[in-house]
Order: sequence, then structure tokens, then C-alpha cells
Amino acid sequence: MSAPLVPAARRGAARAADGARRAAVVARHRAREAVAAAVRRARDRGDRGDVPGWVLVTLMTAGLVSVLWVLARERLTQVFDHAISSVTGQ
Repeated sequence: MSAPLVPAARRGAARAADGARRAAVVARHRAREAVAAAVRRARDRGDRGDVPGWVLVTLMTAGLVSVLWVLARERLTQVFDHAISSVTGQ
């Protein structure tokens, strides 16, 4: 009785594998379409990035770090030293 089930099981496995392959092909196709659409949108905008915005963010971050360092130098140094000593065991 189990002999007829073996071919049926193989067919079922083959169908599942075919379905998985088809799903993978569809997923790759959709991913390519999404990337191509994103590239087209970027080209259509003529936008090459927001360099002044990045410069502003970088300068503001550096300014904030500098202000925090001036105001809390001693405490930040203590926290750092404590963290290092707890890791090294000294």
C-alpha cells in the first residue's frame, strides 16, 4: 500500500519546489522593478543629494559634542574610567 504513495509524495514535493522557485523568481522580479523605479524617480528629480544639509548636521553634532565636553568633562572622564576599569578588572 505504501508504494503508490511514494510517487504521489514525490509529485507533491516537486510541486512544492516548483512553487518555491516561482515565488523566488517573482520576488526577484519585483525587487528589480522596485530598484528600477527608485532609480527613475531619483533621475527625474535631478537631485544629487542634500550636501548643505549634511554639512549642517555634521557641524551641529560637532558643536553639541564640544558643548557637552566643556560642561561635563570631569563626569564623562569618570564614567569612561569606571567603564574601562570594570571591563579590565583593575
